[in-house]
Amino acid sequence: MTNERETGHEGRAADRAPGAAEHETEHETALEAVEKDEFSDAKKYAAEAIGTFVLVFSAVGTAVFAGDKVGNLGVALAFGLTLLFLVYAIGPISGCHVNPAVTVGQLAIGQVTLKRAVFYVVAQVLGGLVAGVTIYSVAQSLPTYDRAAQGLGANGWGPHSPSAVEGPLGGVLVEGYGIGATMVVEVLLTALLVFVVLAATDQASDVLLAGVSIGFTLAVIHLVSIPIDNTSVNPARSIAVAPYQDGALGQLWLFILFPLIGGALGALVYRSLFGRFAGLRPSTARVAGARRR
Repeated sequence: MTNERETGHEGRAADRAPGAAEHETEHETALEAVEKDEFSDAKKYAAEAIGTFVLVFSAVGTAVFAGDKVGNLGVALAFGLTLLFLVYAIGPISGCHVNPAVTVGQLAIGQVTLKRAVFYVVAQVLGGLVAGVTIYSVAQSLPTYDRAAQGLGANGWGPHSPSAVEGPLGGVLVEGYGIGATMVVEVLLTALLVFVVLAATDQASDVLLAGVSIGFTLAVIHLVSIPIDNTSVNPARSIAVAPYQDGALGQLWLFILFPLIGGALGALVYRSLFGRFAGLRPSTARVAGARRR
């Protein structure tokens, strides 16, 4: 089958005018030049900031504006599908980290420099903060919105866990999942996310639909852990909305530290299993879900 296709292709090429063949060669050369063109650092940082804004506003916004209507499944899909779309939109530009834990994971195995990692994290946090301000501005325009009672989708454990039981007068009767469970969940699930990101985007892998793998992994992660701590696995997401929910700032440290630990752990586990590929950079072509010919 392969030889017949090649023969037919060569025959058709021979029938073409020399000028057309020369034009096609020039066209292919131009495409190759575009593919090899590197985006500037400023564009990469902007992509990370914009991508994190879109992720936080779309996904956390779903939890705040429509959480009662769509439930945990709807919120989980909002996170997963938003990340899926972002992988294809900005993956070829910056790699679509949109998460300091992913950046720290890639830093841990040498796939990004320290300088780039710092600027990526700053861009992600800024993008998330702008999204948090935007969500709060929209939410408070609703007359029935009560920040103290409804919050803004922040993460928390104990009395701030989504599983905490409130009394009829607003006090907490039964606390939710504790700090130990929250630590374990954040480390393990962030490690899983980063492991999948690296596995799906490695040049040596053969994953065609990287965005689908990564997006649905994030959706499943949210289904598992929304009842526990409202799911962080992303410090930028936690920082973005913590200032607008009572008690969230006091617990924010956990949702910064432990996802970063999980990100580094997931990357190191991936390298230990596939160490022969450690020298390869992530493939932006695979992140975009397309193979370059």
